[in-house]
Amino acid sequence: MPTTTGPATATAIRSSMVRIAGGAFTMGSDQHYPEESPARSVTVAAFEIAPQAVTNREFAAFVRATVYRTVAERPLDPAQFPGAPAENLHAGSMVFTGTSGPVDLRHLSQWWAWTPGANWRRPSGPGSTIADRADHPVVHVAHEDAAAYAVWAGGRLPTEAEWEFAARGGLEGAEFTWGDEAERPGERRANYWHGDFPWRAERGYGRTSPVGSFPPNGYGLHDTAGNVWEWTSDRYVDPAAEHDCCAPASEAVTVERRVVKGGSFLCADSYCRRYRPAARRGQESDTGMSHIGFRIAG
Repeated sequence: MPTTTGPATATAIRSSMVRIAGGAFTMGSDQHYPEESPARSVTVAAFEIAPQAVTNREFAAFVRATVYRTVAERPLDPAQFPGAPAENLHAGSMVFTGTSGPVDLRHLSQWWAWTPGANWRRPSGPGSTIADRADHPVVHVAHEDAAAYAVWAGGRLPTEAEWEFAARGGLEGAEFTWGDEAERPGERRANYWHGDFPWRAERGYGRTSPVGSFPPNGYGLHDTAGNVWEWTSDRYVDPAAEHDCCAPASEAVTVERRVVKGGSFLCADSYCRRYRPAARRGQESDTGMSHIGFRIAG
């Protein structure tokens, strides 16, 4: 597989990136979930970052140029998943499906399911398509898929500190990417869950949205709150006991986890208020899901 893109493509991708001057900021939070603490002063050097997440259209161009197969499209090795049911050893990914009514929110498996045949081309499983989602963020990409695209595009994945610094848009210590006040009724600040989670979403929510559908932050970056969680380059170190709101824990195998940031369209105030720049979670690096994407840095 080619590891770099041609000069013209790289120049086009680079020209759209936003230059961030860098500096010191307060990273993390002591006011929300344990894994975000402690709040501490961190300094980042100048860097560049894409104004939006990589879309299905952009990822498709990468696949055409490199004949790349994502992790979710590759057959699974039973030896790597001892004790896993045979039906779970087919290529696939984790898919969110809303419930028919209120459920006990302690049991994530009621709305997450391993779905054979689900991947970036078929985000809801066999029979689904991205034909009407060309400008939506690509999902069902594992960490190595995101890293491969970034190298091809002449960039890299951002570090956790870079991602959070950029997501804050210059608002030091603010709770949200737009300030400290929560979204008011009728405003459209970010694509997070509006409605009764996980069974009833308001019109226009409950799924990914085209990138750039919501106002940018102070640095001109879109969707640093909600839409999809985004991979970073950092390994996840759990500083405190974490309640994983976003995917059932795997009991069959222990896999390295990487930090994802930003929350997603599934973040609900009543359950997982993680569409904030300080929010973070550890995602198994080999597992893509229907609410995880990425953007590149340089």
